[in-house]
Amino acid sequence: MKPLLVLALATFAVGTDAFVIAGLLPAIAADLEVSIAAAGQLVTAFALTFAITAPILGWLLSTLDRRTALQLALVVFAVGNAVTALSPDYVIALVARILTAAGAATITATASSAAVAISPEARRGRSMAFVIGGLTVSTALGMPLGNLIGSVDWRLTLWAVAALGVIAAIGTSMGLPKIDLPATSLSARLAPLRQPKVIVTLLATLLVMGGHYTVYTYIGAVTADALNGTFPQALTLVLLVWGLGAVLGNAIAGYLVDNLPTVRVAIVALAAATALLAISPLAIDSLALVLIWAGIWGITDGAPSVIQQYRLVSIAPTSAPVLFGLNSSAVFLGIALGSGLGGVAQGWMSVTLLGLPAAVLALIATILTVADGRTNQDAETSPNAASPTGDATRRS
Repeated sequence: MKPLLVLALATFAVGTDAFVIAGLLPAIAADLEVSIAAAGQLVTAFALTFAITAPILGWLLSTLDRRTALQLALVVFAVGNAVTALSPDYVIALVARILTAAGAATITATASSAAVAISPEARRGRSMAFVIGGLTVSTALGMPLGNLIGSVDWRLTLWAVAALGVIAAIGTSMGLPKIDLPATSLSARLAPLRQPKVIVTLLATLLVMGGHYTVYTYIGAVTADALNGTFPQALTLVLLVWGLGAVLGNAIAGYLVDNLPTVRVAIVALAAATALLAISPLAIDSLALVLIWAGIWGITDGAPSVIQQYRLVSIAPTSAPVLFGLNSSAVFLGIALGSGLGGVAQGWMSVTLLGLPAAVLALIATILTVADGRTNQDAETSPNAASPTGDATRRS
């Protein structure tokens, strides 16, 4: 548990940093003397840099042992946040966010591959769930705490996140063993990208995350009518319940993928996400309904990330750093897709109906995964099913 705690702390810092800026945009815009729209590009720059650099840096640093790669990434992450906190103008802040995102992208992929490497095969799913849970907990605790600190001064939030990076770097040095992954050529590392199931898994991740964040990005507006007249911290409570649900979803998924065929678990999780998003217009009439819906919805958001990462590492364990980097890219591209779709959709439908286009994205992800599962079943019944490759296909 000691090394897993270190890895979870690192992903918690990344999650807090990635999402807390959105709540600080008005203060940042006023301080740096730019519009809120311009300040919003700090979020866009972070997400796009994360998506682009995750697979590239995952490959470039894959020859390093996981401890060294994580230490390097945490240093870059902490420096990037410190520079952001010290930024005298918008341009420097923008460059600092790009630097920070490069470190964050490396942290996520490295922490995931390290969790797999140090865990026995029978517990890999639960170990990954624990580490990825750091990202999930950050949405439940890191965001509210970051915004609370930011209400005094937005720069203090960035200093706090930088401090988390430093603490995680120290913890990595003290609590994470040196982890060397098998040396393979670039062509061997990229070979999984020639497998349709890898592409399908990444695309399904992108689409389901797009669905979730079509609604989550605008959750305050979606639930405004239900929360009006309740109490000032009602939205914080909703986000907390959602975050706790996501943590539970992580844990449940980790247990299930250790004991059941992962494609079946993935189909159930994606179908559940589709259903929860589709019924959202019916679940936002009162605070009580919103809380129940948000908790269950959170479970369906937290589960797929663990399941999809587990599927990837089952397909090609030696390519884990590259695949986890690609998975991180899919997640952040999905977030960008969802926030963009949610903004555009409000031009032709009520904000309370955003769950409908969101459900369409999740449904497509479900259909793709069902089709992939059927392809695997066909492979099992083929003459080649008895080969070692066939065995790996069946497990994934």
